[in-house]
Amino acid sequence: MEVNYFDYYSNILNRSMPIKVYGHHGRPVLFIPCQDGRFFDFENFHMTDTFEPWIEAGECIVFSIDTIDAETWSDKYGDPFWRIRHHEDWISYITREVVPFIREYVNDKNGWDGYPGIMTFGCSMGATHALNLYLRFPDLFDRCLALSGVYNASFFLGDYMDDVVYQNSITDYLAGMQPDHPFIERYNNNKAVICVGQGAWEIPWSTQFVDQRFHELGINAWVDYWGYDVAHDWPWWYKQVPYFLPYLLED
Repeated sequence: MEVNYFDYYSNILNRSMPIKVYGHHGRPVLFIPCQDGRFFDFENFHMTDTFEPWIEAGECIVFSIDTIDAETWSDKYGDPFWRIRHHEDWISYITREVVPFIREYVNDKNGWDGYPGIMTFGCSMGATHALNLYLRFPDLFDRCLALSGVYNASFFLGDYMDDVVYQNSITDYLAGMQPDHPFIERYNNNKAVICVGQGAWEIPWSTQFVDQRFHELGINAWVDYWGYDVAHDWPWWYKQVPYFLPYLLED
């Protein structure tokens, strides 16, 4: 497996934000680690082993990045006003810096001249970020694999709400979305998989809300509920990825 490391400096975040890349050809996949995670988690938690058949076959190239969750969603004693705005800086880092980096890298590897859509992928809080990016920026992200996410900001920010929280709280902005929203057509030209188990440490209620709202708005997505034995943990995510990934990598 071809692996490359980039000590990328973010001008938006004013710090080094390393990126590790796995693969030599194929569709770009942005991996977002679990809560407070780092760019090396894709490898350290052995998700490389799960993705290896598709990476080695040249079907995808995975880009693993850093979170800043410890300063935002996880900083429960911090001022929520600044926490959510710092999170929005991280969103800008992804859309304005990581996306162009991915496109240039993938176009060079594949010999493409276009601007490829990117698949977001994450587990737990990584899934929360992955689905949020997919829904907010359907022109940039045309695939999503979200496993065991929680999609309401109150889980992390309590009762605090403002316009920036709203645009990052999936259940809230889906509740406010109108049936004629132009993004709905984009979603229906893209592909998303949202999966949650119903066993230990899983929180399926927010997935159920997203599922119901998708039906009401006519948004096509594969929302899958696994059994009461399915826990919020890596062994299950290792099983879910190969189940869903072939569907998402299809054109």
